[in-house]
Amino acid sequence: MTSLLRDFWYVATPANKLKPGQLMAKKMLGEPIVVGRREDGEVFALRDICPHRGIPLHHGWIEGDGVYCCYHGWKFNTSDGVCSEIPSLTEHDRLDISRICVTSYPCREIQGHIWVFIPADSKREINRENLPPVPTISAFGKLTPKVAETITFDCNIDHAVVGLMDPAHGPYVHTSWWWRSGPRKFRVKEKQYEPVPLGFRLAPYDMPVSAKPYKILGNKVSIEIVFELPSVRTEILRGDRHLACAFTAITPIDENHCEVHQSLYYTIPWLAFLTPLLRYLTLQFLKQDRDVVIKQQEGLSYHPALMLIDDADTQAKWYYRLKQEYEKSQAEKRDFVNPIKAQILRWRS
Repeated sequence: MTSLLRDFWYVATPANKLKPGQLMAKKMLGEPIVVGRREDGEVFALRDICPHRGIPLHHGWIEGDGVYCCYHGWKFNTSDGVCSEIPSLTEHDRLDISRICVTSYPCREIQGHIWVFIPADSKREINRENLPPVPTISAFGKLTPKVAETITFDCNIDHAVVGLMDPAHGPYVHTSWWWRSGPRKFRVKEKQYEPVPLGFRLAPYDMPVSAKPYKILGNKVSIEIVFELPSVRTEILRGDRHLACAFTAITPIDENHCEVHQSLYYTIPWLAFLTPLLRYLTLQFLKQDRDVVIKQQEGLSYHPALMLIDDADTQAKWYYRLKQEYEKSQAEKRDFVNPIKAQILRWRS
């Protein structure tokens, strides 16, 4: 039985990685998908298999409003996947090529990411009038990320999600000299959490005056962290002068691999010169998280029973409860009911 959630939008790639006229091969939730950008800038997503001889369409090319297969030149419309041209046919052929098609997935470019909607059943026609909204960061409008990095985790998406939301791993995993030096110092954290439509959030609170790095956003800075299914985490810093956001979206490749997309947004103009450094730091953090999850796979290969404790692991427990409720609501064809209740969590880190 699959553990991957469908009927959700997933990030295929940062938008700046896909140039006009380019096709990009992706595997999302086990499905072969080709994502492309037409010369007019429009993005699209199709099943990456030509129905003629099975060759991946990403080996072909974009021309006008169609994708051409590199093997026999069959053309498929980027808007709906319908075949519109078979060069080998003659006037004597009676084949209705409009009945030939590849699956077309809803695809949107929003705030610097290209999102693809993965339906519960890709063989059925998708009702595009009744799709859920694409995840967005409301405070940032049409702003695109200053830094956008992607890294592959060789693990099931659950372990990536739980690992990245874990509030207690920092002193042991993120130990670079530029981040943490000297002996580990622990203090008690006490935070208020509350439910949101498809997840939970750390209720906004003001950063302490001792948090000097945040002063670049203003004299009064608040933080809010939101997690929502299937795997989107948004950490927003609001200052009286500027805003900043760390946005994480995790896309399953298959049951045993996933892509972690990490993006940084900010409204501080003079910070542009630090973009290379911020990109480097972002990658280092992601690599540290990836490396510890890879080590974890050695033990998980023996299928041990896992122990989640209160309160440091409560967010992980919530994640699994949210998934369980979502799958149950889909099976019973009813509305999702968030099982999370407002609660104060306390842990040391």
